[in-house]
Amino acid sequence: MVKVGNQLFTAEGPSVVRSLARMGFGIFLDLKFHDIPNTVSHGIASACRLPGVRLLTLHTLGGAEMMLAARRAADAAKHPPKLLGVTLLTSHDEASIRRVGIKGPVSARAVSLARLAKEARLDGVVSSAREVRAIRRAVGPKMLIVVPGIRPADSTSDDQARIATPREAIRAGADYLVIGRPITAAKDPREAVARIAAEIAAS
Repeated sequence: MVKVGNQLFTAEGPSVVRSLARMGFGIFLDLKFHDIPNTVSHGIASACRLPGVRLLTLHTLGGAEMMLAARRAADAAKHPPKLLGVTLLTSHDEASIRRVGIKGPVSARAVSLARLAKEARLDGVVSSAREVRAIRRAVGPKMLIVVPGIRPADSTSDDQARIATPREAIRAGADYLVIGRPITAAKDPREAVARIAAEIAAS
């Protein structure tokens, strides 16, 4: 599966999703919808009409009504993707969430948001590897947990505050890993992929 995020989607639009689908790729459409319920509902409906979309993200901080509107829109689609609720971005730490008015430990807030996503009937959540075990205990075995902020041991953290190696994330119980800059910024992306795949296989 390949991820199409805001940067690529803004530059190339829906056509890039159609092109990748024609190549046979499954698409992780990572647009992180966050707006009033009606707007998100229409956005989700449009995204569901694109070919090959298997995973689609929205922010849990948009609230239960927004997530339920997204669920209804996806359920009405012919081939609905799995809806994933982003808990707290991996760039956040406790100081940064306090500055936007969110109190308490990051892990506790992420678990609360994951529970809200389950109540809204989303298919899974996006969280850092640090919260995976606690989220799994809170939401059970059926919800997907997707982990971004993956950094192999020999790479830099960039602007991520809560990172993990591929092995750490797999052992914590992640269903999918999102691996961006360690591959796209590598001098040899093919070799970087091979190293990461070997680490995952050994987990």
